[in-house]
Amino acid sequence: MLDLEVVPERSLGNEQWEFALGMPLAQAISILQKHCRIIKNVQVLYSEQTPLSHDLILNLTQDGIKLLFDAANQRLKVIEVYDLSKVKLKYCGVHFNSQAIAPTIEQIDQSFGATHPGVYNAAEQMFHLNFRGLSFSFQLDSWNEAPKYEIPHGAMVKRMHIYTGNNLQDTRAPSMPLACFLGNVYAEYVDVLRNGAGPLGLKLRLLTAGCAPGLMADAKVRSVERNIYFGDSCQDVMGALGSPNKVFYKSEDKMKIHSPSPHKQVPSKCNDYFFNYFPLGVDILFDSTTHLVKKFVLHTNFPGHYNFNMQWDQIQELLGHPMEKPVVLHRSSSANNTNPFGSTFCFGLQRMIFEVMQNNHIASVSLYGAPRTAHQARAGSSSSTH
Repeated sequence: MLDLEVVPERSLGNEQWEFALGMPLAQAISILQKHCRIIKNVQVLYSEQTPLSHDLILNLTQDGIKLLFDAANQRLKVIEVYDLSKVKLKYCGVHFNSQAIAPTIEQIDQSFGATHPGVYNAAEQMFHLNFRGLSFSFQLDSWNEAPKYEIPHGAMVKRMHIYTGNNLQDTRAPSMPLACFLGNVYAEYVDVLRNGAGPLGLKLRLLTAGCAPGLMADAKVRSVERNIYFGDSCQDVMGALGSPNKVFYKSEDKMKIHSPSPHKQVPSKCNDYFFNYFPLGVDILFDSTTHLVKKFVLHTNFPGHYNFNMQWDQIQELLGHPMEKPVVLHRSSSANNTNPFGSTFCFGLQRMIFEVMQNNHIASVSLYGAPRTAHQARAGSSSSTH
């Protein structure tokens, strides 16, 4: 059974790990993967047809905990403990819920002190006791008539929520806390630099924070802007974005058969390679011969896509409709040819390929351009946000 510390308006965790409000979804999943022998049976809940209309939820079924992430920015918005019998909870190092301590209204008063009177919800038959960034819900099934202000003696906590602000209903995911940067940089936004002929490169507004030992208390989040272009070298890209999280060498190109080049079936002597920047959601493809940028891939990270904020109809309104039918793309691993999420459709527009899911949301955007020098690309470029 997990033994966790509750920090109102901030986090739930222990000495080994912590789920902090504002934490990116990928970081929470990384914690779950690292501690998979302890935290088991995790469900991912989302809306398949309207993924931006409902929170993305990680449900820790064995531990009675739900992590609710904002659907658009995928940062942790609410931590819910919905089954207190499956977890031990403490505040300031002292337990208020365990196998030996029942989470009654008297225990909550003793552990957390006085607050405003509880609010009764007749539809749920529950009393909600609210602190800043923390609320407890008490079930009143055994009472025929609910009292107006005071929670009855002996009432047990049914659910607990940790969130930002004073109102659970109006809460939003906060900015990413400093402790979550871990030496990485994150993109506040990514703009596509374009001219009349098509894309030229990317403009990124990056967020970073100091993380050296002894500096965290004084660290501040800083924002910087960086531009990268088709034709930039590996050194140019690393100078702008830092070292990639991973370098991936292509072993095959499923889209190569659709190339107009007569040499599309001729095998290459060496493989092109990607710089993967996972926190940015950006992959950059380099030519294996010239070592210059030849393609950018932007990922939306929608659940329900094989590689797990914008709709395809909106893109067509901005850029026009494609002249050709889409290419059907079926992703699978080398070890397993199955894909439970189904195929996606690739549409080409203005040297860009949009990978569209079956719910009409965009999974990724690939930008193509003839390699050019950075000086040529910078001349006459304009920025458009997508």
